[in-house]
Order: sequence, then structure tokens, then C-alpha cells
Amino acid sequence: MPETDYYKIMGVKRSASADDIKQAYRKLARKLHPDVSKQANAEEDFKALTEAYEVLRDPEKRTQYDR
Repeated sequence: MPETDYYKIMGVKRSASADDIKQAYRKLARKLHPDVSKQANAEEDFKALTEAYEVLRDPEKRTQYDR
């Protein structure tokens, strides 16, 4: 099973700062939230975005993910 690229999901570089990750999450969350988005797969995309943010915002989880 291929590993999910959280950086790609969030649209940030691997060298992104915590603030960059937070800004990207907020921007995409507003766009992909199931209550707002008309896309058929909005809920799945929003869940993937939230999962990516949970890993990348925590310095310990992010370090472990980067390995």
C-alpha cells in the first residue's frame, strides 16, 4: 500500500514552517468542508486534509512521518 503524501495533500513543501502548514490547512479547510463544497468527494478530501494536518502540526509526529 503506497504511503500517503501529507505534504502533497496540503500543498506545502517539506521545508514548510508550522505557520505555513496552519495557513494551508485553514485555506483548504474552508474550500473542502463538506458543508461548503459541492464536490462529490468533499468529505473524503476533508478527512484526508484533517489527517495530514494532525500529523504535520505536531513536531514529534512530523519528525516520525519524515523518517
